[in-house]
Amino acid sequence: MDPQLDATAQAELVRGGEVSPRELVEAAVERVEALNGELNAVIHPLFDKALESEPADGPFRGVPMVIKDLLCTTAGDPHHEGMRFLRDLGWRAGEDSWLARRFRQAGFVFVGRTSTPELGILPTTEPEAYGPCRNPWDTSRSTGGSSGGSAAAVASGMVPIAHASDGGGSIRIPASACGLVGLKPSRGRVSMAPLGDFASGLAVELAVSRSVRDAAALLEWVADPPPGEPYVAPARSRAYSEEVGADPGRLRVGFMTQAPGGQVEVHPDCVAAAEEAARLLQSLGHSVEASYPPSLDDEEYAPAFLVRWTSGAAAVLDFWSMRTGKPIGADQVEPLTWALAEQGRGHSGAAYLGAVGYAQIVTRAVADWWAGGFDLLLTPTMALPPAEIGSIGNGREENPLLPIVRATPYAIFTAGFNATGQPAISLPLHWSDEGLPIGVQLIAAYGREDLLLRVASQLEEARPWAERLPPSFAGATR
Repeated sequence: MDPQLDATAQAELVRGGEVSPRELVEAAVERVEALNGELNAVIHPLFDKALESEPADGPFRGVPMVIKDLLCTTAGDPHHEGMRFLRDLGWRAGEDSWLARRFRQAGFVFVGRTSTPELGILPTTEPEAYGPCRNPWDTSRSTGGSSGGSAAAVASGMVPIAHASDGGGSIRIPASACGLVGLKPSRGRVSMAPLGDFASGLAVELAVSRSVRDAAALLEWVADPPPGEPYVAPARSRAYSEEVGADPGRLRVGFMTQAPGGQVEVHPDCVAAAEEAARLLQSLGHSVEASYPPSLDDEEYAPAFLVRWTSGAAAVLDFWSMRTGKPIGADQVEPLTWALAEQGRGHSGAAYLGAVGYAQIVTRAVADWWAGGFDLLLTPTMALPPAEIGSIGNGREENPLLPIVRATPYAIFTAGFNATGQPAISLPLHWSDEGLPIGVQLIAAYGREDLLLRVASQLEEARPWAERLPPSFAGATR
């Protein structure tokens, strides 16, 4: 089985009778076993369950998939969210989340659960509970985070697509670091049921993939949430799969390479990636000009975001203390996690509501820029190339909050659009002279995943990336 095939192609083989679902799963299991010792992407193998399963007759019948070990629960399987606390308890999920059920109904077969930093906090995947996940392009480098295990699994050819989630860039950052497509949908597009909203609307779920068409087909399948959702995205006008290959028309694209507020210096490779993408868009007939929403530079944004982020960290620790019946202490989590939660506990209810209200004001201001005539915003996905393993840390040997400072350049272009709720996609359009993938990000107005998918597929056709494979790839001999 060719590990370069995307999920759509693998599903077509099953529908055509060329392979059986079991053969697809067996091939994926072999690839995980061959590569995981080097990459440490899959922390909970589910091989026996996968081989015994009878997949549903959905659009991806028999296609192997891995699930990030955060948020998306799968019944009876380990669920540790990067925490030693849950690992040591041997915690297992009691039920499928709504999204996991939709994945199963699509016909996917879960072959494992993937590594994530503790509670998904950092943009690198190096939890103390399971050790560092390594980048298939250079195993001394990070996969990004927090969906780093999923990204490593797809980039190395273990599976063609993987569940991912994003509260500040955690789909787009690993996609950039590992040379993949990472689509963050609009707030409210994909349900997080049965969970409530612990992150005040910052977090969303979908996947990392090898192709735009896989992202579109998957989004189509999961884009109809159940009743009672706290947020509801605007209805789509047609199937997302129909947007792939559709003419986007001539678009007006804003272009931004300076970090919001000038908070960090952007690496020349990341600037070059965005500039190259801008030229490519122009060659395809689009208008590109240096412009972006001025409110992205607001100096109050970062402090307000951290009020929400740290409050979320405290809420999650409280949730797991309640759920397990065992109070979580400082010695049971990483120092950074505890420090953030302590900050969160120090915020008053008024401060939290003030931060949410401030974000709503900024969201309106950002939306005005799109309403003023722009269709898309183009930026680097990250301000730095993939980090070296160990360079961000977890606060164990120092000020426990320093890792957040070091992490800032990796999320500086992504986190703002979790606050505004807009859809964004990272595309693998550039590689550095060192052979590291450098992603570029496109952001659309709220609810306009259709436009992102049209342009992304146009760029994929103009500058294909499917044949670019990392040194650590299934079956590679080089």
